[in-house]
Amino acid sequence: MTNRAEGPDFASASVPRHLARGAVGFGGLAGSVALLPVVGPVALLLLPLGVLALRGCPMCWTIGLVQTVSRGRLRRSCTDGTCELTVADRRQGAREQDAAPAR
Repeated sequence: MTNRAEGPDFASASVPRHLARGAVGFGGLAGSVALLPVVGPVALLLLPLGVLALRGCPMCWTIGLVQTVSRGRLRRSCTDGTCELTVADRRQGAREQDAAPAR
């Protein structure tokens, strides 16, 4: 039985996919500010694109990056009110990732 932490999950299916989302998100945020003098308020249309790609904020994206990298490498198990963090069996983690639905 696998115990999952309560709370939001910001991880992506893979690290390259997460980095691509970051490039689009940070590019949209930076572009909306940098292009403001050139194209005027129309540049602000990039702002929602950047926020959507980052799933809310740059910190949410960063937390998702950490979750994506650590997924399947660490396992938390809680019994009798005590929790411990252990290194997961790589073969078992790979099987669980293959069984998990894609995001």
